Amino acid sequence: MSKNNDKRTNKNTAQSIEIEASFFLLINKNDTDHTQQLAKEIDCSFIQIHFCLHESVKLLFNQGKYGIDILASKSLLLYNPTQDLPMNVELASGAQLISVLISIEKLHTFFTQEAGIIHFLNDENKDKKFYSDKAIAANESIVLSQIISHKVQPTMEKLYLKAKIYELLSLYFQPKSDAANNCPYLEEEENVEKIRTAKRIIIERMAEPPTLKELAEEIELPLAYLKDGFKQIYGDTVFNFLWEYKMEYARRMLTTKKYNVSEVSFEVGYSTASHFIAAFKKKFGITPKKYMGKI
Repeated sequence: MSKNNDKRTNKNTAQSIEIEASFFLLINKNDTDHTQQLAKEIDCSFIQIHFCLHESVKLLFNQGKYGIDILASKSLLLYNPTQDLPMNVELASGAQLISVLISIEKLHTFFTQEAGIIHFLNDENKDKKFYSDKAIAANESIVLSQIISHKVQPTMEKLYLKAKIYELLSLYFQPKSDAANNCPYLEEEENVEKIRTAKRIIIERMAEPPTLKELAEEIELPLAYLKDGFKQIYGDTVFNFLWEYKMEYARRMLTTKKYNVSEVSFEVGYSTASHFIAAFKKKFGITPKKYMGKI
């Protein structure tokens, strides 16, 4: 069976979280095989910062007559105090977009003493439109990956995301020379990309994944860097991340009712169905057969 089966869930996953008054986080993931569109009314008092993590997105304006592309690993800041800029976005298949919407007044309270550094907040420029596109820095990429793949109890989710958005804004607006140095080897975008490659490899080969040593050698990164970097970016060990991915992939396959338990077991890399059944029950609290019966 091809490992491309059911990799898309045929839906667009969208979250809109109000962090505080006039301060919102939007998380959009297009898990379909075709372009998806989303729209949101935004008035001229808001600054928009869009971060494209995978594939590409297009922001459309003037009823679709004008568009701005945001490619993978790029960000775009928009602000126009004289005109509303509603979000009208096209997400390519597989695209992941994180957007921060914050009023100019709210943002100004964060950076009152730094208005001279953040030049569009100073008295001379605060009423002028502003546009900035740039590459996502390595330290920003880590925080964005933690946001997009977070696994937090629902009661703590808003607090976790609030902390991460504050961290993201501090990294986004800080002068380059003051960049954080929590993990020096992750300050290099090349090393972050190697860990992203490691993630892609274990997903693509989930039925027969390489050992950690083999994976580290393949991406040309020391084993310790792979282990520490993967956990910092994705919030989990390589082993646990892959196990969680396998279980969710298996659940989606079972949901289609096109495959029996043995076929799903083989597809996600279990040599015996009994081992797969035990793992599935550990994850979801129900056997695969009973799960299919409840759908």
